[in-house]
Amino acid sequence: MHWTIIVNYLAANWMEDVGAVTSLVGIWLITRRNILCWPTVLIAEVLYMIVFYRVRLYSGALLQIVFIGVTLYGWWYWWRGMRDEGEVRIVRLPMSSLLAGLAVGTAGSVLMGLLMERMGASLPRLDATLMSYSLVATWWQARKHAANWWLWIAVDLIYIGEYFYKGLRPTAVLYALLACLAVLGLRDWRRAAATQTAA
Repeated sequence: MHWTIIVNYLAANWMEDVGAVTSLVGIWLITRRNILCWPTVLIAEVLYMIVFYRVRLYSGALLQIVFIGVTLYGWWYWWRGMRDEGEVRIVRLPMSSLLAGLAVGTAGSVLMGLLMERMGASLPRLDATLMSYSLVATWWQARKHAANWWLWIAVDLIYIGEYFYKGLRPTAVLYALLACLAVLGLRDWRRAAATQTAA
């Protein structure tokens, strides 16, 4: 009886489950500055695009489409850096870029929130805000700025509540684990940056 429930659950939710596992592996690879993170994350983004669309988190679904583009860019940018320098080197985020990123995140939150309300999305303003700042964090990650981890920690913690509310429990658990990985990523990238500076 119990096995039947588990099998039925996995059959109904396989896409979310596989997306959660590949996301976790991909983010762990990013913390290690391993270029295989990008194709791994790409698989998760395609799966989650479908999952979020099905539960009417349209900002989340749209975010996955944009993530795919940024992931392809990040993959190319990291590969180019590894080819030229032999490793993925951390790049300092200038204050002007930090402020610009936060401003873009705020503007995106307002504009996408209005659009998502008109589309009848679930949790339109919250989901739009999380989408907007996730894009900023992803861009910083692709550009190899350690500051991306601070933003991911904040965004991931809020996503946990949103996904529990929407009944996406495996995804909520995933984001709790991703928040922990973001803390490890911040630590590891700061150490790598310090080593680079010392060298």
